[in-house]
Amino acid sequence: MSSLVQGLIKSLAMTVLSEVGDNTFFATVILAMRHPRRPVLLGCLASLSVMTVLSALVGWATPNLISHKWAHHITTLLFFVFGLWSFWDGIKDDGDDDEFAEVEAKLNAELNSDKGTTKKKSKDDDELKKQKRSFLSQFFSPIFLKAFSVTFFGEWGDKSQLATIGLAADENPFGVILGGIIGQALCTVAAVLGGKSLASRISEKIVALSGGVLFIVFGIQSFLSTVES
Repeated sequence: MSSLVQGLIKSLAMTVLSEVGDNTFFATVILAMRHPRRPVLLGCLASLSVMTVLSALVGWATPNLISHKWAHHITTLLFFVFGLWSFWDGIKDDGDDDEFAEVEAKLNAELNSDKGTTKKKSKDDDELKKQKRSFLSQFFSPIFLKAFSVTFFGEWGDKSQLATIGLAADENPFGVILGGIIGQALCTVAAVLGGKSLASRISEKIVALSGGVLFIVFGIQSFLSTVES
């Protein structure tokens, strides 16, 4: 039980500090400003939950591919690397809101592209499109699918995903999944409900430095802990 709780707490803290103020968080804010909140919230939560489960499964399988001792050492090293990475992001941050503007510009370009192609469609084309609509889009709205895809591909290969893999390799994977999903839910709800006012108040520098401290603490704790061969 203690292993489950430890994995949950570590995953929850890591997820919150990794996700607040990153590109996915800003993208969720922008989508919620332009579309109904419910499908945006559900799409982002579904995507992040799937990503968390997949990452934890990869981490859980890692000790079966290599020895648990080596998996532990690699995870410890990753914690220190991510800690230094976060420190570097915090140090080089000059306090500008360029990241939010960049994410907004990318979504604007996609939105304008979608509108341009839509305007060229006639009513007959729309009917044909409905008939050929994919299986998923018959059950989920386009906004849900857009939020899901933007979030999923935005998180793929992200620092938080790699950290979740490393954490699940060294901690109880069920605790890691539960903590990750709770953390993702908290961040997503805050992004959807808080909107741009919340994003403008977030200090990316403080978040990055706090995340760096957390990863270093995890690394030290992992380094000092014993592991079976």
